[in-house]
Amino acid sequence: MDKLFDARAMVRGRIDALRAAMHTHGLAAWILPSSDPHLSEYLPERWQGREWASGFTGSAGTLVVTAEVAGLWVDSRYWTQADVQTAGTGIEVMKIASATSPGHVEWLAGSLAAGAVVGADGAVLSLAAARTLQDKLSPRDIALRTDLDLLDDVWPQRPGLPAAAVYEHPAPYAPTSRRDKLQRIRAEMRNSGAQAHFISTLDDIAWIINLRGADVSYNPVFAAHLLITTESAVLFVGEGKITPALRDKLAADGFTLAPYAQAAAALADLPSRSALLLDPRKVTLTFRQAVPETVRVVEAINPSTLAKSRKSEAEIAFARHAMEEDGAALAEFFAWFEAALGRDRITELTIDEEITAARARRPGFVSPSFSTIAGFNANGALPHYRATEEAHAVIGEPGRTGDGLLLIDSGGQYPFGTTDITRVVPVGRTTREQREDFTRVLKGMISLSRAMFPRGTRSPSLDALARMPIWAAGIDYGHGTGHGVGYFLNVHEGPHGITPHLAPEPQTALEPGMITSNEPGIYRAGRWGVRIENLVLTVPAEKTEFGEFLRFETLTLCPIDTRCIERNLLSAEEIAWLNAYHAEVASRVGPLVSGPAHEWLEQRTRPI
Repeated sequence: MDKLFDARAMVRGRIDALRAAMHTHGLAAWILPSSDPHLSEYLPERWQGREWASGFTGSAGTLVVTAEVAGLWVDSRYWTQADVQTAGTGIEVMKIASATSPGHVEWLAGSLAAGAVVGADGAVLSLAAARTLQDKLSPRDIALRTDLDLLDDVWPQRPGLPAAAVYEHPAPYAPTSRRDKLQRIRAEMRNSGAQAHFISTLDDIAWIINLRGADVSYNPVFAAHLLITTESAVLFVGEGKITPALRDKLAADGFTLAPYAQAAAALADLPSRSALLLDPRKVTLTFRQAVPETVRVVEAINPSTLAKSRKSEAEIAFARHAMEEDGAALAEFFAWFEAALGRDRITELTIDEEITAARARRPGFVSPSFSTIAGFNANGALPHYRATEEAHAVIGEPGRTGDGLLLIDSGGQYPFGTTDITRVVPVGRTTREQREDFTRVLKGMISLSRAMFPRGTRSPSLDALARMPIWAAGIDYGHGTGHGVGYFLNVHEGPHGITPHLAPEPQTALEPGMITSNEPGIYRAGRWGVRIENLVLTVPAEKTEFGEFLRFETLTLCPIDTRCIERNLLSAEEIAWLNAYHAEVASRVGPLVSGPAHEWLEQRTRPI
């Protein structure tokens, strides 16, 4: 209780410090987004200011502080978590429909008086977000100031820039050379009439240069910016992060190095009457403001974003191998788990430890691809739940176990692929209602897995296929059904996504080579949650008189627990799909495991 009291008091003190700094600079409000200069999802410690100030640890959310109100805007994935973590701090949780909803912008426009000044750090504010703010605030005579970083004023011993070493992603795992990728980017620049292209997003940079790092938890990327012109390619990166030997290899391929802090100055030095290609959704306001007015800006999606989303045949072959190795690790983990239930003390924290240890025993494992979610019963109803030492559930102890459903969402990074999988398993006794929910989610996952669709179909439009069996029971879930997945890169990757929260724009069309998650769910607050997730690959299906059609190949290789199924709810076609999937899992993972893991795999892949 004392620790909890101290944590809440600390947050209140930090909000007070922000208000004092706001007063000093004449600000009526301060916006603290979940962002960094690269607009990353997972942030290096230096830019985890929203978490530092609010105590809320979710990966998405916006904190707004005024003299009277401190509000935290979060979408439905985080409503319960935010309520718990901000209780007693004076922060009000503002619940919005989706991560793309600019609820705080509307609130500021309606709450502040004319003549007020709103502050935000332009170095971490996306250009798109800044434009939305200006569009809403200007008509109300509310000014936006973006040249301050109040965290420097109020955050004692604020972490510095990340300093982890950068290393090469070598062939054969990187089958396309950085020289070839640079030529490809320059060809796209010519097509858009641009002589320069600026990139800040870390996965784009890592992909183009075939480098990896460890500056961001779970994602093998490094803090840097990249400016490509028709004559040069300059990587702005922290000093000492790249060895002299790697620097020489980069130089031989046309890349030179410059200090990380010089990126904005390089933009300011672009020649007059030249054209610069920028993705307005992937660059911050500060960098856009650095571009001289005499330079024409071409706004379009980063060519690398589209290119890296479409995995090559060689990358796909490696990704399939990653799924086999990951499936073997999961077979070992689940064999241990079922044997240990009722024998050992198992908590949600134990699940994270054991599943990571199982992956670490596989060849090439680098790290988890995100923080493992292990939620038993009520905790499984929180889509982005994370167990902590202070708050976690006990699943079983010697001589007894709980009853219900355990949801495990986890993934791994390998030099030859990125994995992401969710499985739900029974612990002790399950109820008919739990099994019905599980079966409805499985039906939704199978429905999307079996889809065939015309090439050019916008990925958001497929979301309803997974929801239909769930909607039929009068149930829905608040998150999207699928996100793009990188290749030894970020586990969340654009531009595509099977979600109603993504605008169905041309670049969201599914193309062969794209990897996407398929993860419908049902969440009953305070009771249990079900989510079943496989990764799927978009592949050609057939050509007809009506055009070219695509389908999905399921990549993930791990049994779906048939003990949770209400068989009478499945159709003959769905049962056939499940049995065929389990046969594939057994044939490809079986040769990689032995002993208890092999026995477990045989048992869990038996046809129903």
